[in-house]
Amino acid sequence: MEQDSRNTKIRSAIDIRQTWLDRAAVAITDLFGSIGFLVFCLLLLGFYITWNLGWLPVLQPFDPFPFNGLDSVLSIFAIILSVCVLISQKRQRRIEKVREQLEFEINIKAETEITKILEMLHEIQKTMGIDKKDPELEEMKETTDIQQLHRQIDENHLE
Repeated sequence: MEQDSRNTKIRSAIDIRQTWLDRAAVAITDLFGSIGFLVFCLLLLGFYITWNLGWLPVLQPFDPFPFNGLDSVLSIFAIILSVCVLISQKRQRRIEKVREQLEFEINIKAETEITKILEMLHEIQKTMGIDKKDPELEEMKETTDIQQLHRQIDENHLE
């Protein structure tokens, strides 16, 4: 139950930052990114070409081969679709950044808790008279220097 509450809060934190433009871009991308829309476009394109080749005697062609009007409409549509995809990718990257930060904070908290548990176990060992030197344990008990980690990450990104 507690996990569900945390997930809801995380989703809420991500969704609350959505602007109406974000929601519109997601809706457009969801619509344009479906198989149904692809089938619709292929059928519409086939109908348009069939109509303008004069194969439908009841309809008068209005955009003869090489279909310059269709080319213009498809070019504009491609621009709109590309921008919607880019907006959606930008939003997805923002969501990923929030999740990465959250994961980092959880990992740091877990590392701190594990270090504390190791210290407690070592104290229990001492109390029980088991006091053998373990350099690996001593290294594990050291706290992680977050600032040092950030500096290393920054240095690696500069290379």
